[in-house]
Amino acid sequence: MSSILITGASGGIGRACAQAFLDAGWTVGLFARRAGALEEVAAGRENALVLPGDVTDPGAVEGAVAQVAEAAGRLDVLFNNAGIFTPAAPIDEISLEDWHRARAVNLDGMFYAARAAFGQMRRQDPQGGRIINNGSISAHVPREGSATYTTTKHAVTGLTRTLSLDGRPFDIACGQIDIGNARTELLDGIIEKARAAGEAPPPSMDVGLVADAVMNMATLPPEANVQFMTIMATKMPFIGRG
Repeated sequence: MSSILITGASGGIGRACAQAFLDAGWTVGLFARRAGALEEVAAGRENALVLPGDVTDPGAVEGAVAQVAEAAGRLDVLFNNAGIFTPAAPIDEISLEDWHRARAVNLDGMFYAARAAFGQMRRQDPQGGRIINNGSISAHVPREGSATYTTTKHAVTGLTRTLSLDGRPFDIACGQIDIGNARTELLDGIIEKARAAGEAPPPSMDVGLVADAVMNMATLPPEANVQFMTIMATKMPFIGRG
């Protein structure tokens, strides 16, 4: 049985992916701050490990990796997914608190999870595994007023490239999925606000398509890797944006 640790598993993209991997019979470590929401995702499934914790706490992340490895005998995949948005504003109007909060989750948290997973994958026998980082369309081109989010997501791309290079001697593959406008609770709220204002809602896609894409990346044989994948609503302004 394969195993995966998913950060940010309590909602949105993380929740959709967790449900897909649970349905496929994987041992799934569900890591996020909201224990109650994780219990809902697990729904009594024997292959689910509810692991409440914060990605900004390196000890909690290391503990989650260890628990998945202990339960399944190894860690096959990390879906490094947890992330937050902060309010949009020009840089001189962004509070330092929002900058530090975005960096702590979107970059430090990604680093902590990748570090712990890489160490486990390097030590286990047989050696190896796969890390999938959740980037963003903003890892390529920004939206207005997004200095915090865009900066952290550009940094995630650098992390992905370095992990892919450093993982080669240990059979650790690393790839990145860049997602645009998947219908989650967050985007549903944006769509409803647009409709209430009499505006056209933004183009969107079923979040289940993202789960399918992550599953495809995770189930590749060790000799293959999706280095970067962009999956997005067809009509959203990505090409030509910025």
